[in-house]
Amino acid sequence: MCTCITYDNGGFYFGRSLDLDGSFGETVTVTPRNFSLLFRRAGRLERHYAMIGMAAEQERFPLYAEAVNEKGLCMAGLNFPGNAYYQKASGEGLELASFEVIPWLLGKYASAAEAAEALREMRIVDLSFSEQMPPAPLHWMLADRERCIVLEAVRDGLKVHENPFGVLTNNPPFEYHRMNMDHYLNLTAASPQNRFSDRLVLKPCSQGLGAAGLPGDASSASRFVRAAFLKWNSAAPKDEASCVSQFFHILDGVAMVRGTVITEEGKYDYTTYSCCVNAQTGVYYYKTYDDSRIRAAKLRETDPEAKRLIKWNRTKGQKAGSLPEV
Repeated sequence: MCTCITYDNGGFYFGRSLDLDGSFGETVTVTPRNFSLLFRRAGRLERHYAMIGMAAEQERFPLYAEAVNEKGLCMAGLNFPGNAYYQKASGEGLELASFEVIPWLLGKYASAAEAAEALREMRIVDLSFSEQMPPAPLHWMLADRERCIVLEAVRDGLKVHENPFGVLTNNPPFEYHRMNMDHYLNLTAASPQNRFSDRLVLKPCSQGLGAAGLPGDASSASRFVRAAFLKWNSAAPKDEASCVSQFFHILDGVAMVRGTVITEEGKYDYTTYSCCVNAQTGVYYYKTYDDSRIRAAKLRETDPEAKRLIKWNRTKGQKAGSLPEV
């Protein structure tokens, strides 16, 4: 359960909330240009674009939940159980495991347009990272300032959807979310007008009634609508601190409070972390469930030619009271 958004307000920003029942060992991670990336079927990338995001390292491979590369191309994977379908590996063409999609596309391509061309040849195949880590059922949002697309590997093959909303959550598939948004076209941030009947005297009794009917539950469909409404009706100054603050306020509007969503296993889903990256500067901002202070990690303050992964301690970093100069 997650929510991903783009935000264009002077600068271009990309980020997500990650909703799970616990940590997956994640930490802010930079993959420099010369860190060797070995793919199961696609060979080795000895040199590639540098990228930063939240990842867990396993066997010298960064398992990114989301990341942005040095050119400003952003990508996030979101849970998609029951609908994600990965083909059997055949040894033909470009075959990637689900955990390889983000580092491959961000490592090789500078824009969403470039990546979209490559998707015509790509197949996502049913390969486990290890016996203890079967393929995660995911779909992905890929974006830069010019374009936002959704990738869904389903039984009919790899579907690529243009995403005018700049929002993605989880099940159902994206086409459902696209049609579902039509049900909410009457919502407004303004004070509503009486359309009920011109023979009745009706007037709003409080502020905010223009958005009456905006769903407030934690389901994927409701979070999609709510995130889109908050994003497209938000207003903020165009300086960095204001944009970052606004971005996190939007994500807070779809955050999960521990205890309010109980899984079938009896565990609690909650927003383990939220993040926002300035795609142009490579500054990655984040906060966690137990620490609401916004911290920052800077891609461009690391050695881009390094040959090892660079990690941040999640409890350290620059705090929100003095956002970094960019």
